[in-house]
Amino acid sequence: MARSQWSFKTAVELSEALRNKQVSAVELAEDAIGRIERHDGKVNAICARDFERGLAAARAADAAIARGEHRPLTGIPITVKESYNIAGLPTTWGFPPHKDFTPTEDSLPVTRVKDAGGVIIGKTNVPVGLADWQSYNEIYGTTNNPYDLGRTPGGSSGGSSAALAAGYGALSLGSDIGGSLRVPAFHCGVYAHKPTFGLVASRGHTAPPAVPIIYERDLAVIGPMARGAADLSLLLDVMAGPDPLDMGKAFKLELPAPRHASLKDFRILVIDTDPVLPTDKAVRGTIDKLASHLDKAGAKISRTSPLLPDFAASSRLYMRMLLSFLAATFPPDVYAGACAAAALLPATDTSLQAERLRGIALSHRDWVQATFARSRLRAQWREFFNSFDAVICPLMPTPAYPHDHAPDQEQRRILIDGEPHIYTDQLAWPGIATLPGLPATAIPTGFAPDGLPVGVQIVGPWLEDRTPLKLAELIEREFGGFVPPKMFDD
Repeated sequence: MARSQWSFKTAVELSEALRNKQVSAVELAEDAIGRIERHDGKVNAICARDFERGLAAARAADAAIARGEHRPLTGIPITVKESYNIAGLPTTWGFPPHKDFTPTEDSLPVTRVKDAGGVIIGKTNVPVGLADWQSYNEIYGTTNNPYDLGRTPGGSSGGSSAALAAGYGALSLGSDIGGSLRVPAFHCGVYAHKPTFGLVASRGHTAPPAVPIIYERDLAVIGPMARGAADLSLLLDVMAGPDPLDMGKAFKLELPAPRHASLKDFRILVIDTDPVLPTDKAVRGTIDKLASHLDKAGAKISRTSPLLPDFAASSRLYMRMLLSFLAATFPPDVYAGACAAAALLPATDTSLQAERLRGIALSHRDWVQATFARSRLRAQWREFFNSFDAVICPLMPTPAYPHDHAPDQEQRRILIDGEPHIYTDQLAWPGIATLPGLPATAIPTGFAPDGLPVGVQIVGPWLEDRTPLKLAELIEREFGGFVPPKMFDD
C-alpha cells in the first residue's frame, strides 16, 4: 500500500491542512493507525493501542473544525510514552509486577494535550524503569530502530522516537533525566526538546503503583518530540506551565522571545569531542560539516572558549547526583552492595564509573555539598551565555548500536572508532545540559556512512528555551532535517 501524502508531514503542516479542509482529522488518524497495523510488527514501538478512543477524538476534532474552532493541536495524531498515566491504559514502566496497573485518570500533560485538541492513538514502549538507552522489557518486548531493525532506537523514549520515524503520528510525549528525550531523537533522526528544569509540570508521569501527586524529581523533565523543529514549540507551549495544585508554583513563567531571528546573529560555541567521552568520526564529521555551514551562513562560530565550564568536573558531579537520586528506589540488597563497593574505592579513582558508585552511597551531607557545586556551575553557565547564545555539541558518541541486553549495564561496552568504552559513560554528553537544568534541543544532522542517523544537541540559556528552539528551526530550514527511513517509506 502506498503511503499517504500526510504520513510524514509535520504537525504544523497538518494543522494548516486541517484548517484549509485539505484533509480530515479522521483521515489522519486512520493513516497513522494503518501504518501501525502494517509496520509495527517489525518496529514494536506502540505497546498500548488506543485506536477506538483516538478515532472518536478525531471525529470530535472534525466537528470542532466544522464549527470554526481550532485549538493548537486540533486533529493532530499523537503518541505518548508509556510512563505517562492515561486513564484506561496500562502504566507499567516496564516492571512485570505492575503489568496490570491501569490508572483511572490522565496525567496533567495528557490532559493538556487532549484539551488542546490532540488525538492520542497509543502509548510507546520503554525500558524497565526508564533506565536504559535501549527500549525493551518482559511485558512488551524490544523496540527496533526503523533505520536498522537490529539496532536500538534509543531510550528511554525509544518507542516514541521509533513511532515518529515510522510515521505513526506527528508528535510524541517523552521524558528525560539521562538523555531520554534527546538520545532517541539522535538515534532515529527526529527532534526533541529537553525543557528548562521545572518548566513543565509532570504530575501523573509516575511509576506504578505510586499515587500521582506533586513531588520533586531532581534533574528529571518531560518534553516534546517531533519530526520538525517548529513542532517542538507547538507542543511545548501546550505542555508548559505550573501545576494548578502546586501552591508553591502558582505563577506561570513567560518565556522570553528567542535572542535572534537570523543565523547570522547567533554566537555559537561548537564542540565535536572531548577526552571525557570521545566521539567517533561519523559524529565528528557531521558536527564539523554543520559548523562550516553555519560559518558560511554568517553565524559567529567559535570552537573553544575559556568560559565553558569544565566538562570533566561537571560530568563527575552529574554522575554522583544522578545516581544519588536514582538509588533512592534501589532494592535494599542492591543498595547495600553498592555502598559496600563504594567504600572500597581508592580516592585516586575519579573515573565516571567510580563517581556513579559513589553517588549511590552519597550521604545527605555530601549531597548538600554537591548542590552547592551545582549552583556554582549554574553561575558559570550564566556568565558563559553573556558571550554566547548557544552551544552545539554531541549527544552520543556513536550512531545506534546493536541491541545489547546484558543485565549489568556497567559491563556493557560500545565501540568508538574501534576502541571499547564503558556503556554508561555515555551519560556524560546528555549531562552537560541536565545537571545545570538548561534547555537543550536535539536535531538531526544527517547520516553516518552506514545509513544510521546522527545529530547534535543545542544547549541554551536557563529559561530561554525559545533560543535553541529557534536555532533548530533555522538550521532545519537552511540545511534540512528529518528523512524517512527507506524500509518504512510506504
